[in-house]
Amino acid sequence: MEVKTRVVAAMSGGVDSSVAAALLVEQGHEVIGLMMRLWSEPGQEAAYNKCCSPEAMANARHIANMLGIPFYVVDTKEVFKEKIVNFFVDGYTSGVTPNPCMECNRHIRWDFLLNKALSLGATHLATGHYARVRRLPLSSWERGPGGEGEVYQLLKAVDEKKDQSYVLSVMGQEQLKHAMFPVGDYTKPHIRELARKFNLPVAERADSQDLCFLSDNDYRRFLSEHAPQVARPGPIVDTAGKVLGQHNGLAFYTIGQRKGIGLAAAEALYVLGADPNLNTLIVGTVNELGQKTMRVGRINWVSGVAPTEPFEANVKIRYKATERRAAITPLDLTRAGVTFAEPMRDITPGQGAVFFDGDAVLGGGIILK
Repeated sequence: MEVKTRVVAAMSGGVDSSVAAALLVEQGHEVIGLMMRLWSEPGQEAAYNKCCSPEAMANARHIANMLGIPFYVVDTKEVFKEKIVNFFVDGYTSGVTPNPCMECNRHIRWDFLLNKALSLGATHLATGHYARVRRLPLSSWERGPGGEGEVYQLLKAVDEKKDQSYVLSVMGQEQLKHAMFPVGDYTKPHIRELARKFNLPVAERADSQDLCFLSDNDYRRFLSEHAPQVARPGPIVDTAGKVLGQHNGLAFYTIGQRKGIGLAAAEALYVLGADPNLNTLIVGTVNELGQKTMRVGRINWVSGVAPTEPFEANVKIRYKATERRAAITPLDLTRAGVTFAEPMRDITPGQGAVFFDGDAVLGGGIILK
């Protein structure tokens, strides 16, 4: 029998978070709706953060009223600018391709917002993420010093097409024990059916896929304005160092990219990498693209215990990438070497590398240069 408790539901005005809140109310929990007001670009026409646009905020407030739950807006602009926007700019400035969504879950949702929820007397924070949490009891001999005798697993969603466990791999035991993902047990079509059942006006609302703080979805324009140094032109070279042309700024290219390089060649050329120190873009043929090994740092182990021996797992190197089998060799508590069975074409420094054992997320970190 499920224990009824006070839960803060993170609301965005979208269908997933709205149905999550409705399910919690239906289950008998005491629900409080909370929406974050995030940083948006100043000086842009009609600029606002897509996660908290006036329309989204009006939708969230209206749905909270429909559900009969209190609704509050919390100002998160400063911490979002410091932890997410600056991280995004700094990543490109240092020559990597950052993943701000993972960083947002690390610092904003499952730190700042979770602490806000706990301060309101809630035992849990619920979001509209497609993922699941499973609590497993531990036998007495498995308990560590001061352990509670249980461990929380982060699992993939039932709907693998919508699964978001990749971007939630930053969560640990302290976050998971307070986490609820009400939509994780459903497919997206079923969630839309539930939205219609609850008479929610957002049942047909399209999913948002873009970076929320870009007013026009143009990250090149954003970087040119906020970090003009990344838009500095430089040479394009092949693997032998021969100059083939000129790039428009290293931040505007990604490993594996073929189109938009601006070179005419007898054989198709792909971006292989970059040298930020020399401001050089390196390209090559498809046969030169791909590698079997990478190093991963800043690893978060979901269980809270770092492995000490090599092991095998499925590894995902981008949100929409297919998992590939690999051998993981721990180097220390937060770093590991990864060796794939087959060459991987899109290993991109700055992106997340997440380790899976079936449906369970073992941990994840950042691909190192």
